[in-house]
Parts: sequence; structure tokens; C-alpha cells
Amino acid sequence: MIFYFTGTGNSLYAAKTIAEVQGEQLVSIAMEMDGRHKEFVCELKENEVLGFVFPVYAWGPPRIVLDFIGKLKISSGNKPYAFSLCTCGDEEGCTTKIFKKALERKGIALDSSFTLRMPNNYILGFDVDPKKVEKEKLDNAALKLQKFNKVISDRKTGYFDLVSGKHPGLKTAIVNPLFNHFALNAKKFSVDDTCTGCGLCEKVCPIHTISVDKRPVWSKACTQCLACINRCPVHAIQYGNGTKKKGRYYHQILAHPICETN
Repeated sequence: MIFYFTGTGNSLYAAKTIAEVQGEQLVSIAMEMDGRHKEFVCELKENEVLGFVFPVYAWGPPRIVLDFIGKLKISSGNKPYAFSLCTCGDEEGCTTKIFKKALERKGIALDSSFTLRMPNNYILGFDVDPKKVEKEKLDNAALKLQKFNKVISDRKTGYFDLVSGKHPGLKTAIVNPLFNHFALNAKKFSVDDTCTGCGLCEKVCPIHTISVDKRPVWSKACTQCLACINRCPVHAIQYGNGTKKKGRYYHQILAHPICETN
């Protein structure tokens, strides 16, 4: 079983690629959290794959992913083969370290962990990658996923292929708490006159914070997944004044047809 969280498709692509090779079921973390269950009970056989795939947010795991882990319960006494994979534009900081501790509090030990560099989608802080860089990242990611699948198939333990970057502890310790405290709201989102009212932003929002009545309206909560702004077909959605001249990115796995991710 492989749990995933995605906004613009990078983590869905990685999770789906692994699930197809391993013959495992894909489960959306957003959908499970949408159910408002007090806990999610997972029944696993001995040595069965238990995977978690998610993006890096400000050098840490998304809060929704950690909240899900808090609700996760392994019902049997069997020991699964557990792995995590985080996708990022450049580096993960101490994301895996934080996630590993969260799992250990639930009695689950990580056997292997991976960082997968993918095209940048966080246009609130950066612009999208140039097309050449985007293609290089996608090509390299495909090769990396072949390697990671081999590790998982062989049930290798103690295998950690991570891209922590420079000063990971400092970045995660300072930036991630500030991000979680100040950035997880939707107050800076807006829509311009090019909006067609198609409703795609409402459909792809993992926490249903957007409602469309001719135009989208955001409530207070936000995961900062940026699915709405990156997937708007006419680039009508903005965040403050800093995104108007920036590109948009989502993975081709979401393009044809529109893929259900939540």
C-alpha cells in the first residue's frame, strides 16, 4: 500500500510509478483526511510494502501528511517494509528526519528513504524551471525511480538516498516552523478578469477550501500545494503581486485527461 499527497502531480507521478512496478494499491492522503476519521487502520502482511510519497514544503513534510501519520494505525503485528519518498525542486533539508520520527512514534521504522528532484512548482518563492532544466529533471527522475524500485523490490534496509543540501538542520529548524505558522492560509489568493469560472480549481483543491460561483472564493485554510494556481487553464489565479509574470507547472500525468488526485 502506498499513500501519497500531491498538488501539481510530481508526487503522484512518483507514487504511481512505484505502485505499478510493485503491484501496490495507491491511496490518497487527502481523501483519507477528508473522511475525518479519528484513525486510519491499515492491515498489512509480513514484509508487505508500506510507502509514503509526498512533496517537500519549506524543507519539511506537509502538515497534512504529518496529521495523517498521527491517525495511522497498523492493526496486525506484522512488520511491513516501509519506505518514504519526498519530491522537491532542489533539496529536502531534514524532511526525512522529521517524517522518520513521526513514523517511529506510531511504531513504524523506515527501511529506506529517497529524495526525488522534480521540476519546481513553488512559484510563490521562485519561478518555474526553464524547459531544458525541467526536461533534465524529469529524465533523471525516471532513472532514479528505476533505482528506487529495485531497492524496494529487493527489500533493502538501511538504504537512504537523500538530497539534504547545505545546512539542512538550520533551514528546516528556522524556515519550516515559520512556514507552518504564517503561510498556511489563503488570504493572498485572488482571481483576475480572465477567469472563465470552469471550476477546476475547486475540483483539485485537496482540502476543499475553494468554492466557485462564477468565480472562485477561498476560505481561510490552505495547504500551499498550489494546485489551484498552477493548474488554472487561463492563469487567472494569482498570489499577491508576485506571480503575474511567473510561469506555471504541473506534471503531464495530470494533463490528459484531467486526473483525480484528491
